[in-house]
Amino acid sequence: MEKDLHIHIRAIGAYVPPRTVTNDDLAAVVDTNDEWILSHTGIGSRHIADEGVATSDLACLAIGNLFIKSGLDPQSVDAIVLATATQDFLGFPSTACVVQHKLGLSSIPAFDISAGCTGFIYALEIAKGLLNNGTLRNILVVGAEKLSSVTDWTDRNTCVLFGDGAGCVLVGTEGPADSQAHLVDSVLHADGSGAMYLCIPEGGSSVPSRSDSLPSSLKLHMDGRLVYGFAVRVMGEVIGELLSRNGLDIADIDWIVPHQANIRIIQAAAKRMGIAQEKFFTNIESYANTSSASIPIALSQMVDLGLLRPGQLVMTVGFGAGLTYGGNLIRW
Repeated sequence: MEKDLHIHIRAIGAYVPPRTVTNDDLAAVVDTNDEWILSHTGIGSRHIADEGVATSDLACLAIGNLFIKSGLDPQSVDAIVLATATQDFLGFPSTACVVQHKLGLSSIPAFDISAGCTGFIYALEIAKGLLNNGTLRNILVVGAEKLSSVTDWTDRNTCVLFGDGAGCVLVGTEGPADSQAHLVDSVLHADGSGAMYLCIPEGGSSVPSRSDSLPSSLKLHMDGRLVYGFAVRVMGEVIGELLSRNGLDIADIDWIVPHQANIRIIQAAAKRMGIAQEKFFTNIESYANTSSASIPIALSQMVDLGLLRPGQLVMTVGFGAGLTYGGNLIRW
C-alpha cells in the first residue's frame, strides 16, 4: 500500500545543450556508421556541450527552466542534492556548492552524491529522508552530466553512447497531499563486485594519474557485455520489488521511465518480464545516455508532452556505475 509521505514533486525542469552530434558526425571521426549505432543502441544523436561549459552550468540552466515553468520562488529552496559522475572539480568542491553560488542561494546545504546512472533515483530518496526530518521544506534534486568531458572519442565502442544534459525536480512538503505528484516508495541497491565494469581507471587515490599516463586512462572505460547482462537482470528485479512491496500488479503501472542507456537493454528487460514495450517511455534516440540526468530529462519531456496525468502511477528504474541499481514509485 502507498505510504502517506506527503513528499511532493512540486516542479520539474531540464536542459540539454543546443549542439547536436549525429551518428554520421561520429562516423566521420571513428570507424562506425549510423546503421550500426542505431541498430545496436537505439541512439541516433546526442547533445554535446561546448568547451568551457561545465556540469554546474548545465545544472543551473535546468534549474532555471524549472522555475520559469513553475513560477515558484528560487529563494524557497532549502537544500540542493546533486547527482553527477562528472563533477566540475575532481573530489572537491562539490558541484552542488558551485551551483548554489551561481544561483545566489547563500548558506543552504548543498552536496553531491555519486551513484552513477542511478544517481537521480538515489538523490530523490535522500531528499525524502531529509524532508522527513522536518527541518527542510523544499529541496532541489538534480541530475547533471557533461559526459563528453570523460568520453574517449577514439573508442568507437563507448563514444557513440553518451550525451550531455541536466534535469531536476523541486521536492517539498508544502501543499495538500492530493494536489501534487508525490513519492510513494524507493528501492536502492548496489553490487560493488562490479565496480571495475564501468570506471575511470586512473586519477583517484587508488590509481593516481602519472606523468606517462595515456589520455585514455583518464577517460571512461566500460565492459559493455557485463554491464548489459547486469542491467537486464536488475531492471526486472527492481520492477518486481517495487510491485511486491506496494501490493501492485504491472497493470497498475501507467509508465515505466528507465535509465536511457541502450534500447536493447530496455527491450530485453521488457521481454523477460512480459511487459509491453509501450509501457516504457524512451527518448534515447535523440539524447543518448546522459547518466544521472536521463530520468529527470525524460520526466520533464513527458510533462511537456502531456503524457503524465494526475493519479497515474509512474515507476523509474536505473542502473549504473558502482554497480548501483534502484527505482522510485511516484503517484503523479
